[in-house]
Amino acid sequence: MNSAALASAATTAGRSMVKPDGSTDRIWLQSYVKGVVADIDLNQYESLNQYFDECIAKFRNRTAFVSIGTEMSYDTFDKKVKAFAAWLQSQGVKKGDRVAIMSPNLFQYPICLFGILRIGAIVVNVNPLYTARELAHQLKDSGAETIVVMENFAKTLQEALPGTAVKRIVLTQLGDLLSDGINLKGRLLNFVLRKVQKMVPAYSLPGAVWLRGVLKEGARMTVKPVQVKRDDIAFLQYTGGTTGVAKGAILTHANVLANCLQAKAWAEGQWSETEIETMVTPLPLYHIYSLTVNCLIFMGIGGRNVLIANPRDTKRVMMILKNEQFSGITCVNTLFSSFLDNEDFRKRDFSKLKLAMAGGMALQRAVAERFHQVTGKTIVEGYGLTECSPIVTINPVDISKPMPVFTGSIGVPVPSTEVRMRREDGSWADIGEPGELCVRGPQVMQGYWNRPEETAKVIDQDGWLATGDIAVIDDKGFIKIVDRKKDMILVSGFNVYPNEIEDVVALHPDVQEVAAIGVPDAKSGEAVKVIIVPRNPSLTKEAVIEHCKKNLTGYKIPRHVEFRTTELPKTPVGKILRRELRDGK
Repeated sequence: MNSAALASAATTAGRSMVKPDGSTDRIWLQSYVKGVVADIDLNQYESLNQYFDECIAKFRNRTAFVSIGTEMSYDTFDKKVKAFAAWLQSQGVKKGDRVAIMSPNLFQYPICLFGILRIGAIVVNVNPLYTARELAHQLKDSGAETIVVMENFAKTLQEALPGTAVKRIVLTQLGDLLSDGINLKGRLLNFVLRKVQKMVPAYSLPGAVWLRGVLKEGARMTVKPVQVKRDDIAFLQYTGGTTGVAKGAILTHANVLANCLQAKAWAEGQWSETEIETMVTPLPLYHIYSLTVNCLIFMGIGGRNVLIANPRDTKRVMMILKNEQFSGITCVNTLFSSFLDNEDFRKRDFSKLKLAMAGGMALQRAVAERFHQVTGKTIVEGYGLTECSPIVTINPVDISKPMPVFTGSIGVPVPSTEVRMRREDGSWADIGEPGELCVRGPQVMQGYWNRPEETAKVIDQDGWLATGDIAVIDDKGFIKIVDRKKDMILVSGFNVYPNEIEDVVALHPDVQEVAAIGVPDAKSGEAVKVIIVPRNPSLTKEAVIEHCKKNLTGYKIPRHVEFRTTELPKTPVGKILRRELRDGK
């Protein structure tokens, strides 16, 4: 360490981020790219509907979405949104009612999304891969009376219906909206899905109607104006299903709009409204990350959004992207890794790519370096959570200059956002000291739906949201996530963070996927175990241990190494489920 670094360390050691008056010293502002504002104008829009209308007016003749090789203009999109909204009103759906959407990334999703918002109703996003038990919980908890569901999942809905308030069911098929005319392509796709691939289990949903008919009927109606305000609820976004009972995060129009404006300010000058930017959307739009970043934020620049219905089918994804020159892509670490394993992806022309963004789980150095080697571009890592609409921090973005290939940091807080680290005793940690990351800002949820006690556990009386993530912040405002509190491994009294172990093991060229968990140990209380999907089947436990010895201190080295031939259990967006691995799954 040089003398300047020593002096800096001496100056910042033990320094608090809390000012004498109790406010936060926003040390991260010094790391903002020139032109990025410290605070956003929270009064710019009254609702997401106003934001939507502005996008339509500015970009009406551009392509809004691409699905299964078919393009839909902003103008057509607008008309279908109004048709669905009008139909909902004709059925008695009113402001404040909850309407569920259970669909992968197809035209149907954004159409229904904005149709629901248009009349002041509340969107309940549903994972299409839910079991009947999980779906039943979400429908009962939200009180949704209407649901739009892709036919593939109709059987699950049938099983989940008893005890719910659902009385309106709208069905749709994969190819339904690929044309306003005869739609031979859509009919063929639907036939193959049903009769050839047999991907639609038999079901019985008396009284259900078809979305294609609903839109035709709604097109003959006029939407009655509804006053939607900033503080009205826009989404019940369910979270926490992998750690307990899923809870509905209450996100208002103001919450989500704030996040859109924060992201827009952050990327000021990086995207262009005058040229058409193409974004690839492999992550499901029902997930808050993709919903905000890909669908909502990208609409603000008139972007062309390529929807991927099944990102895990890498071969088909590459066929979809074969002739696409995209300027943006968002993925989680595991999805970037699977794309990089594909030869067609590696051979692509990435000259138009401006921004590749990672979130949802920790980006590993090995993946970041491989991506840069293949594309010549840097993956920009950010951090967020459902309760924050979701963006909290992002690494500074300046595509006019070379950016670090990998920092290990989730970046700095976005405009109008405060962060602090909280010690176990509830006091605020100093700069450089690990603590639970806490967030305060206009994007923070109002609470959990019908769960005041759960809300009180995570949001204090001063508006600070406890994230459950352990982090440290340096004197420039850059934050590093150490790990989840509940995932931490305690080895002989020492804290071991799985993210660090996984990052090191993933650097081994023969490792495709890895997860680290703690297992009981008679001597040390817990020991580190890694579960690996090898890229090279000849990889041995000894080779893994030797690799770790070169990069980790003794108590962090895995004692147990398990190899698997199938992929590790993951959430729908690709986040590895350590909890299931701890349960032996």
